[in-house]
Amino acid sequence: MSDSHPSEPPQSAVTAGALLRQARMAKGLHIAALATSIKVAPRKLELLESDRFDELPGATFTRALAQTICRSLKIDAAPVLALLPLPADQSLSQMSLGLNAPFRDRPGRRVPSDLQFLKSPIVLGIAVLLVASAMLYLLPAGWITDIAQRSMPSAEPSVAAPAPVLEAASAPLAAVSTVVETVQAASAPAPEASQPALVSATEPLPVSGALLLRTSAESWVEVIDGRGAPLISRMLQPGETVGLDGASPLRVRIGNASATRVSFKGKPVDLVPTRDNVAKLELR
Repeated sequence: MSDSHPSEPPQSAVTAGALLRQARMAKGLHIAALATSIKVAPRKLELLESDRFDELPGATFTRALAQTICRSLKIDAAPVLALLPLPADQSLSQMSLGLNAPFRDRPGRRVPSDLQFLKSPIVLGIAVLLVASAMLYLLPAGWITDIAQRSMPSAEPSVAAPAPVLEAASAPLAAVSTVVETVQAASAPAPEASQPALVSATEPLPVSGALLLRTSAESWVEVIDGRGAPLISRMLQPGETVGLDGASPLRVRIGNASATRVSFKGKPVDLVPTRDNVAKLELR
């Protein structure tokens, strides 16, 4: 009879996402806090730690994001990069050629000479400006003034005016001035009446919503309603106010809790941040 020993359970293979998740948890960082520090969406970090590389923009982006996370966590990036897929244009056949790959220059291409820069439009424009400045400098001093005086029309015909005409027109001018003053006095309150409308048009529209978020510094905010639909998932800028409405309950996650104020249905909400300055709450 042969003794049967129970087979040992297979160990799970080490992946790049698992290494990044272990390093982050060893630092005690929440995934939202890490996303805020490197300024990237938490969803992309979740995909990377879950080894769902096909849902990320590409292999080049995935490797760059992994390097950024390793730099932020202060760990060696080489073991993580070795487990990530290479970009499509970086195959083994291309890497094996190296410096021995043949080089063919494009036909008709010539090495530019040292004087071809003179054909540049910028150089030609500067040369034209210099020539024009030299010509103006060498002209006689009074030449431009004489031309300007000769081109100006004589003002003598417009000065003379018959005296009887001015005396005859004095009475109608007085009547016209009286009518103008009366019209101006009647229409004077019009600008004051229209002034409140202009002032009200410049006032900012109030932000409405059951949930109000206001930040005094950059803060990553994610709000998901009761149906699982994300209402917002982005970085709020300093001084920005956002109003949201959605199905209850609202699940809120804030990356910079100390710089964020929250009110729900007109009442302020106290935030209890973790040591990473991250707050999570559920509002009903």
